[in-house]
Amino acid sequence: MRVLVVEDDAAIRGFLVRGLTEEGFAVDQAADGEDGCFKAVDPAYDLIILDLTLPKKDGMTLLRGLRSQGMTTPVLVLTARDAVADRIRGLDSGADDYLVKPFSFDELLARTRALLRRARSRFDPVLRAGPLLLDRLSRTVRWRETRVDLSAREFAVLEYLMQHPGEVLSRTRIYEHVWNEQMEVMSNTIDVHIKEIRHKLARAGGEGIIGTVRGAGYRLEDGAC
Repeated sequence: MRVLVVEDDAAIRGFLVRGLTEEGFAVDQAADGEDGCFKAVDPAYDLIILDLTLPKKDGMTLLRGLRSQGMTTPVLVLTARDAVADRIRGLDSGADDYLVKPFSFDELLARTRALLRRARSRFDPVLRAGPLLLDRLSRTVRWRETRVDLSAREFAVLEYLMQHPGEVLSRTRIYEHVWNEQMEVMSNTIDVHIKEIRHKLARAGGEGIIGTVRGAGYRLEDGAC
């Protein structure tokens, strides 16, 4: 899952980015409303965490503008404004949930997961490719009856491949979806992760489901059996 954090307070922004990254999210960040507006229109984001008090463009104006353009990405608003009228105005402007500062990270994480579940409710949370099964809610992977234990980043890579069965995904696309924009990723990082996923699947009996298209990228072979 990819999250955008729009927060001008560097300490809070860093805290959120670190915490969400540790939970397996790919997290991008913006420190002001203009940058946040520029990035938030990207449909790759599964969730936006938005502070209302921002320089250059305040969060309420940003949110109303995004909704008027048809942006449907769930938005969790963070703010120090705790009056009921402020909450109502935020929700009426298009927020999906509202969390008042100071806040508990555990509560923010719970609300984040709830919003993502709500957004995915019309979709099957279980992805399948032949005998390969990936459950996005329990974050488990199985090849037939054998559980395959993946790291958070490996899980995200496999999930992205399974969302595009039979499609060739370039290393750039995988990188942009799975890794944070602020992370320094070595040129062979994606290849290393793919190799490890293949190794773990092979130990469970699932060889050959991830194919390499020379010079283009990787492809999940949806016809594997």
